[in-house]
Amino acid sequence: MPVTVSNPHRGQGLSLDAPFPCEDAGAVTRLLQRCPAHQETPLLSVPTLAALCGVAKIHLKDERNRMGLGSFKALGAAHAIARAAQEVVEGDSWTTALKGRTFVTASAGNHGLSVAAGAALFGAQAVIYLSETVPEGFAARLRAKGAEVVRAGADYEASMVAAETAAEENGWTLLSDSSWPGYTELPYRVMEGYLQMAAEVAQQIPEPPTHILLQAGVGGLAAAVAAHARRVWGDAPQIIVVEPEAAPALVESIKAGAVVETKGPASAMGRLDCKTPSMIALQGLARDADLFVTLTEAEAAAAVATLEAEGLATTPSGGAGIAALIAGLALPQNARVFAILSEGPEEGTGDA
Repeated sequence: MPVTVSNPHRGQGLSLDAPFPCEDAGAVTRLLQRCPAHQETPLLSVPTLAALCGVAKIHLKDERNRMGLGSFKALGAAHAIARAAQEVVEGDSWTTALKGRTFVTASAGNHGLSVAAGAALFGAQAVIYLSETVPEGFAARLRAKGAEVVRAGADYEASMVAAETAAEENGWTLLSDSSWPGYTELPYRVMEGYLQMAAEVAQQIPEPPTHILLQAGVGGLAAAVAAHARRVWGDAPQIIVVEPEAAPALVESIKAGAVVETKGPASAMGRLDCKTPSMIALQGLARDADLFVTLTEAEAAAAVATLEAEGLATTPSGGAGIAALIAGLALPQNARVFAILSEGPEEGTGDA
């Protein structure tokens, strides 16, 4: 049974030196209309899974093929880079708008693919730092998108330090999907891109959900979707944030009322295995989320098997939100649940 923690800051948030997440998807939608690769992703109704979980309805937003990149992350870094191009573009010169710029990041998954794809679209270069644990197959996918791949460090945190150092030494633009004191502008734009998912769901879902289950690593996806959900549906839906038991960065930060760096073993929910939350995401979720849940490795693995049996192949990271319900999170029988399949089953894709 998943462990739950109620949010004592609901409706108010925390006194952090960070903006709240953007709530309005309008600017994102208008920019995406210029992108030939952009298509709305489906919202799936899964009545057999709802019956199994003892709730009235389950709707899953299927991000497994967003813009051909395999996850919701296609909306994030690429959107931030597109906004940078929009500021300097002249006429129809979008493909060369950022020529001479280099974007650098660390990645354990699809954030790196989004940086690589976005940079290539607008004439920039991408340098992606990977830790030693990231599969070589993922490195090959990055190179195929035109990115330079650099191996650095034993884990994601170490590769992030290396990326920051490279940005400072070379005058490159650091494009992380997390945020910290003094670094909020670009992560804000990354999170803003994720609003497109929530905006699509608001149009696709036949009636407002009563419960929203959102997986979280640094928290960008969860905070963006939660912010838009409150804008559209107000206080009615219960918003539940799900993290790995091995990386309860948001839970512990909510308890402390401040950003907390956590420690723990590596999680099979690798792209959610983030030990420190994004400051912007924490700011938003402290205001908007009702409940925080931690998920064990066994619970995540069992949920992946259940989803695969339903024809919904994903990873422990991609299915972590709905996994909390599959694992026994108690919801009313009349609950109408919305959750996200955030990535496809391919090895090496992910959340960070």
